[in-house]
Amino acid sequence: MTAQTAFDLIIRNVLLRGAATPVDIGVKGGRIAAIEPKLACEAAEIYAYGQLALPGFVDTHIHLDKACLLGRCGHNHGSLGDAIRAVSAMKRDFTVKDVYARGAKVIERAIVQGTTRMRTHVEIDPRIGLRSFEAVKALKRDYAWALDLSLCVFPQEGLTNDPGAEELLVQALRDGGEVIGGCPYTDTDPNAHLERIFDLAREFNVDVDLHLDFDLDPSWWHLDEVCRQTERHNYQGRVAIGHATKLSALPPERLKAAIAQLAKAGVAVTVLPATDLYLMGREATHNAPRGLTLAHKLAGDGVVCSVATNNVLNPFTPFGDASLLRMANFYANVAHASVADFDTCLDLVTELPARLMNLTDYGIKVGNPADLIVLDTQDSRFAIAELPDIVMGFKNGRQTFERQRPVLFGPSGPSAPRA
Repeated sequence: MTAQTAFDLIIRNVLLRGAATPVDIGVKGGRIAAIEPKLACEAAEIYAYGQLALPGFVDTHIHLDKACLLGRCGHNHGSLGDAIRAVSAMKRDFTVKDVYARGAKVIERAIVQGTTRMRTHVEIDPRIGLRSFEAVKALKRDYAWALDLSLCVFPQEGLTNDPGAEELLVQALRDGGEVIGGCPYTDTDPNAHLERIFDLAREFNVDVDLHLDFDLDPSWWHLDEVCRQTERHNYQGRVAIGHATKLSALPPERLKAAIAQLAKAGVAVTVLPATDLYLMGREATHNAPRGLTLAHKLAGDGVVCSVATNNVLNPFTPFGDASLLRMANFYANVAHASVADFDTCLDLVTELPARLMNLTDYGIKVGNPADLIVLDTQDSRFAIAELPDIVMGFKNGRQTFERQRPVLFGPSGPSAPRA
């Protein structure tokens, strides 16, 4: 790199994952133009002081349309069915303005928590119509300066048993839906539900992202049919399943066979720790099962996996701050991850969900969009272990947020906490 090379911005002295010494990142036209030590160029500069830079976090599964509902419904919903019924009743009164405001609140939290790519599932059915869809399309447009939002349209309450749902789903796919989802366990004919979802995916050339096998009874499941439909439609690498908590209830030999089946079919798995742990095993009087599928173990055996947010402050999950780093830490605690697994746990909110979403321009590489975050640590393992502050973020080479370090007011005067 010569002194004559022109950049719009240089992010100086960042430590990349796995590297021993810091580098500078030169940005031109919103993309990474150079990654080298001590770039020589006149340009705007931002200093990272040797802190860890990562590509932005990728949230593959969130529900913006039904977030932040606790204030209007309380929380006496102890099962998945109770939660579905509670939201079904409320969403009849959702307006575009209401969905937009609640979704914006979550998106803004996600941005300052380091998320730069997100797939939101949007319910489409005769009760809500396309109101939530219109709101989320507006969110996609209005927050594009900081976050790429992909819209997965799906029928939460069934398809074959819900007259009018398919017509609305088709309309949404014609008007900006980028992924199609499904929920076969709420349909009276789950296999027909899945077949129609895959047919629509082929018709509109979109990926598939399903809610699947969300209980702890391994005596039956829809995984076989999903893998069959994936291979029948030659959709390997374009299908994901969320929850899949049944996998956590399998004995070792059956789990090994299921992992091999998923890997062969090219079906990815998204684990949703907050919701999975909250709703599974609630009926147990003692020794409650965790209901958490071990994504880092599946990933080690060739299955593309992610850890994601799912619901925020609603009947499905009365918690949430849209922090994927916190979610990965939460997952690692509950999944008994060892220190040797910490880097894989970080992969579950970065590289692996980018693969799940087929993002070909993801990562801190020359030529890719300058989407990155800087964490107050020098070791990627400690990103999972100690939940460092995310001190700044960039989208397409433009800084989107900054977090100031706290100051301690001790007897000797103000000082920054020890790094």
